[in-house]
Amino acid sequence: MKDLKQFNIPFVGLKEGSHSFDYQIDKKFFDAFKFDDFLDANVQVDINFVKKSTLLELTFTANGTVNVPCDISNETFNQEIKSTLPLVVKFGEEFNDENEELLILPHGAYEFSVAQYIYEMIVLAVPSKRIHPNVLDGTMQSEALKKLKKLEVFKEEKTEETDPRWDKLKNLLTEKNT
Repeated sequence: MKDLKQFNIPFVGLKEGSHSFDYQIDKKFFDAFKFDDFLDANVQVDINFVKKSTLLELTFTANGTVNVPCDISNETFNQEIKSTLPLVVKFGEEFNDENEELLILPHGAYEFSVAQYIYEMIVLAVPSKRIHPNVLDGTMQSEALKKLKKLEVFKEEKTEETDPRWDKLKNLLTEKNT
């Protein structure tokens, strides 16, 4: 992913102590990952980078919005994003990123990319069911919601009618339990 070189952190030249890195994430960032669920994005990611003699500690913080379609009405809205992600970077014989909170880099490494961690943090911060705020408060007016309400009324009317033969069977069950 050559488009994401600005997300490489060269840690060899940094002094021990705390450092700060800031990134403005937009739609182009997700396009580089071929992720098209977000119609737009405006997320500020701040990384608190602490270099120690034997390891690196990073704390990612994301604040902003991503524009997504509602799962109920299909209307787009800005979903708020707030997330944090801790990461510890240690050094070992070979690269290992199997643990989500621990990254092991080979001893000769001089930089690493934080793009994948930013991507995962933002994508996982979006709820699995995305509901427009106007749907939640009942003020949304859309054709899809009107159709759903119409079908809901039809479903309720249909369930009220029961066959009297089944009612007799239900009585048998209730009489048996008493």
